[in-house]
Amino acid sequence: MARKIWTGSINFGLVTIPVGLYAATEDHSPSFHQYQRGTTDRVRYKRVNERTGDEVDYGEIVKGREVEGVLVTVDQQELDEIAPGRSRTIDITSFVDLDEIDPVYFQRTYWLAPNAKENHRPYDLLRRAMEQTNQVGIARFVLRGKEYLTAVRADETALALNTLFFDDEIREPGEIIGDAGGAAPSDKEIQMAETVIESMTGEWRPEEYEDTYTERVERLLADKARGVSPEAAEEPAQATDVIDLTDALRRSVEQARDKRGGKAKGDDLGELNKGELDKRAKELGVRGRSKMNRSDLEAAVRDAASGSRAAS
Repeated sequence: MARKIWTGSINFGLVTIPVGLYAATEDHSPSFHQYQRGTTDRVRYKRVNERTGDEVDYGEIVKGREVEGVLVTVDQQELDEIAPGRSRTIDITSFVDLDEIDPVYFQRTYWLAPNAKENHRPYDLLRRAMEQTNQVGIARFVLRGKEYLTAVRADETALALNTLFFDDEIREPGEIIGDAGGAAPSDKEIQMAETVIESMTGEWRPEEYEDTYTERVERLLADKARGVSPEAAEEPAQATDVIDLTDALRRSVEQARDKRGGKAKGDDLGELNKGELDKRAKELGVRGRSKMNRSDLEAAVRDAASGSRAAS
């Protein structure tokens, strides 16, 4: 069960909606302790005075940095005194079109949930209104002593709060890319690139992507615990330099056409979108289609088609 990390309310206009804040994501990356090689002895860090080599108690440590050649130190109490107070409300000051916010500004996502049953109606009202207008609410919000710029937006079933980077935290891409110079791509090259992109275009299916590295780490640990020698991963393919851009695009287009032309239309269910799968499922008499996601629909159509062929 997700843990509520903040309780307060959303305010827009004269409407107040009591809500709770929950983390929308969780990290499944492998975690380890550190040990001295060949032993079961844990390795731990100590805070040491670099001049004397003596260990320093945590309560004796202050923060600091040089300012105009002078070392300035501050303790946590001084920082707490100037920190913004904990937010009790998320006050939406304006609404903007979601498409106007560059994704580079989005930092972290949280879910907002109504605190009580009676709060569901105004909560859903705000969610539906923002969903239909494609608007997000901009607000400042203090969490754990830090002030954030945030965007409250409508998801399919819930309100999400995204913390945003401030404008001066965004690096200009031009500073990194620089002036590449050289000739711009021709209209023909752009058209060929668009053809390749179109041939590779499909629905966003996040369930089809898995964290294979974490799986490999867990398998490695399990194998070593059983005394089994782990198998080395295959070497990745070597990258090749693009010598002739037009030729590479031409061959990519041909490859895409061969892939599509080599199969009878509809034989590969993986190429059908959800609407096409739903139509196929309806023709095969599959029930409960409205509650199925795309993967479920594909499996149901495959099973139903196999049953039809077996019956005939």
